[in-house]
Amino acid sequence: MSGYFAADSMVVRAMRQRVVGLSWGQRALVIGGLHPRLFVGTAQHTVHRATPYTRLALTARLMETVFLGTKEEADRALAFTAKRHVPVAGTMEVPGGPAHPEGSPYSAADPGLMWWTAAFALDSVEFMYDALVRPLRPDEREELFDGFVTWAGLFGMPASAAPVSYPDFRRRFDAWLASDEPYLVDEARLVGRHIAGTAGYHLPGGPPTSETLRTVVQGSLPALVREHYGIPWSAAAERRWRAVRTASRLAHGRLSLLGPTPLLRGRSEHFYKVVQQGEQALVRRGGVSIPGVSDVSGVSDVTPA
Repeated sequence: MSGYFAADSMVVRAMRQRVVGLSWGQRALVIGGLHPRLFVGTAQHTVHRATPYTRLALTARLMETVFLGTKEEADRALAFTAKRHVPVAGTMEVPGGPAHPEGSPYSAADPGLMWWTAAFALDSVEFMYDALVRPLRPDEREELFDGFVTWAGLFGMPASAAPVSYPDFRRRFDAWLASDEPYLVDEARLVGRHIAGTAGYHLPGGPPTSETLRTVVQGSLPALVREHYGIPWSAAAERRWRAVRTASRLAHGRLSLLGPTPLLRGRSEHFYKVVQQGEQALVRRGGVSIPGVSDVSGVSDVTPA
C-alpha cells in the first residue's frame, strides 16, 4: 500500500537517509527551544517532561511514519497526534522575552505555531542532508519545502499559514533567528544544552556515545544558537565538524554507486525505540535523564496529555 508521499519525492529521499533520520531531531529540538511559546506549550502539556529523549523519539517516529509509512500507518499516527493535541492550550507560566511575555496564549491548533513546528523540522532535515549527504539543488529545496507544507497540512495546518515558497521560508526563518525574538526559558536552556551534549554525549541507559555524535549535533547548530545556549565552540571543534561532514559526504557518494543499501537508507524507527527504551529503563531504576529539569523555577508539574 502506498503512502501520502511518492517514493521518489525529495522529502522521502531525505527522510530515508539514515544520517538525516538519526540527527535532524536533536538539532530541531535545540533550535526550536528558542521559540518560547512552542517550547513552553509543549512542556506544560507532555507526560514526557522529565524524559525528553522519549518525547524526541516519539515525535521522530510519528513524523517518519507519516512521511515513509503506508496511508494506513500514517492515518494511525495522525489520529494519535490529534488526540494528544486536544488539551494543548493555555498561557505561558514563565516570561519568554518581549515577544512572548508571561501569560501569552498558546494552542496546538494555532496555525502559526503549527507552521513553526514544521519549520524547525524542515530546516534541520535540509541542513543535515546538505551537510552529511550532498548539497541540494534549488529545485530539490523547493520540493522538500512543498513536502513539509503537505505534511503539516495532514496534521491540520491551513496552507495559508506556510510561506509561499522555499525562498520565502528561508528569508523568514533566517530573519527570525537573527532577530531579538528567540529567547530561552530556563527549562529550554537546560534541556537544549543536554541534548547538544555539553556534559558529554550520553544516550539514556547506555554507555557514552562517540565524540563524533556531539560534534555533529553542536557543529550543525548556527553560531547564533550556540551563543544563546552558551555552547563553546573552538577552531579545533570546527575542524572536527568539517572532517565529519567531508567523510560522510564521501561515504554516501561512493556507496550510492552500489545501489540501495540498508546501512545508509531506511526507516530509523528501530533506533528511536532503542533510545526510548534506554531512557525508560533508566527511570525505572530510579535514575533521571536530565538532572534538575523538574526543578526549574516557575514551571508546573507534568500535565498528562
